Amino acid sequence: MVSLSYSSAIPSEAPPACLIVGEQANLQRIGFSDVESLISHRVSAKVFNEVLSDIGDSEGVCLYPKAVAIATLSSKRSRHTTPTAAHHVMDTVSKHLPKSGDSAVVVVVCLRQHVFACGSAVARAFPTYSLKTRDVTTRNVTVCFLTPDDKSPLSDQDIKVLSSTATAIRLAADIVDRPRNEMTCDDLVKCAVKIGQDLGVDVTVISGEQLKEQGFGGIYGVGKAAESPPALCVLSHKPPGASKTIAWCGKGIMYDTGGFSIKTKTGMPGMKRDCGGAAGILAAFKATVECGFSENLHAVLCIAENSVGPRAAVPDDIHILYSGKSVEINNTDAEGRLVLGDGVAYARKDLNADIVLDMCTLTGAQGITTGQHHAALLSNNAQWESCAVSAGLSSGDMLFPIVYAPELHFSEFKSSVADMKNSVANRSNAQSSCAGLFIGSHLFDDFSKPSPIVWLHIDMAYPVHVGERATGWGPALLLTLFGRYSTSGLLSNIAPVLPVDQASKRPKHDEMC
Repeated sequence: MVSLSYSSAIPSEAPPACLIVGEQANLQRIGFSDVESLISHRVSAKVFNEVLSDIGDSEGVCLYPKAVAIATLSSKRSRHTTPTAAHHVMDTVSKHLPKSGDSAVVVVVCLRQHVFACGSAVARAFPTYSLKTRDVTTRNVTVCFLTPDDKSPLSDQDIKVLSSTATAIRLAADIVDRPRNEMTCDDLVKCAVKIGQDLGVDVTVISGEQLKEQGFGGIYGVGKAAESPPALCVLSHKPPGASKTIAWCGKGIMYDTGGFSIKTKTGMPGMKRDCGGAAGILAAFKATVECGFSENLHAVLCIAENSVGPRAAVPDDIHILYSGKSVEINNTDAEGRLVLGDGVAYARKDLNADIVLDMCTLTGAQGITTGQHHAALLSNNAQWESCAVSAGLSSGDMLFPIVYAPELHFSEFKSSVADMKNSVANRSNAQSSCAGLFIGSHLFDDFSKPSPIVWLHIDMAYPVHVGERATGWGPALLLTLFGRYSTSGLLSNIAPVLPVDQASKRPKHDEMC
């Protein structure tokens, strides 16, 4: 277990282990004096400078056995990858941080504008969940920064933002990493309620038969067969003076068997990760409120377990969602869109949200469409789409737009007995876009008519994990995208310029698609 902390200055005392990491060009802009207090008792200035001048791209060098190392990040960049090198930091730190002692220091050498992304990426190298019975040790790791382009120290608020974000990333990963027997619907609700109480925000929980009684046919229909009841859990931050309302809706499928449209024996392992959207949003909400968010913010967690049992939904069932629209079930394994359909409808009807963002591990087609490193982004607003892509590049949680064309794709859900089916007729016709449009259809009455609501749909089915470990994807992106509404200079300096009408402080909608 690693206790992770961030510091605005290089420690004055040498730790048992130290890793200096950065791009080659940035490393060559620092000198021995910058890290002397950490390594001078083991490494001479001559050796340090020689290694620094000779080290290559994507290379790690041990300067002192099991104690001091220096590693470079790849300098290769294309226009659709982050310029921060954050996507290399996790692997580099995991691979090259010396294992000696009960404490260590990671020195990140980067440009000032890349501190947030690199600091967030370091957190991903230290997951918190494990039930291994060997090598169970506690280690303190301190992360500090050298910024050759700006020698001024990070402020206390900057350190608070880094610490809150790192905690959020590790919390999201912890929830996703936990098996279903440790993280049920009840467990996530308890976790969310505890976070809400600690933050002092309003918490609303609608669960079990209450969902049916109040019209949440999507969440109830998906989760009614599970032992742990489904729930809608909403955390609401409502600061004085807020002028807009933002709702983040997260898919929290605690385990997905596929229901009666059951998954294969090789396709089912790993489905504990189907709660990644809700985990990321819950953790991001916690960090965002801690960082002084100035607008109304709601975390809408749509929680259920897609189980097989006597009470489970079956194909041909028809569910009435919270939007009032009827849905014919033709695939019980297309369940995430059902719970989020309820979530976004609640955001519109009960929260009166100006901006609705849903985040989910929604489709296997996402990996085919945008790959393992970029989440898929669907939006009705061109300006916000551009802002989200920019935030992804700045934060390291990368995403890429997919086709928004409801007039071409929503017909895939045509039903002869209901308003729509829940799965497409043609699986070769933009599956990820179609799945997102299903969710959006419960936010908008008619796609062809302009709406004052900005909608962002993020499908992060593949970026949610690397191999068998969760990445904690999401909090860094959301804090960056909405950083203009934060009191932190670290966030506001990298947040995209949001499309806001300065007179009314409401989002512009003249660029609606």
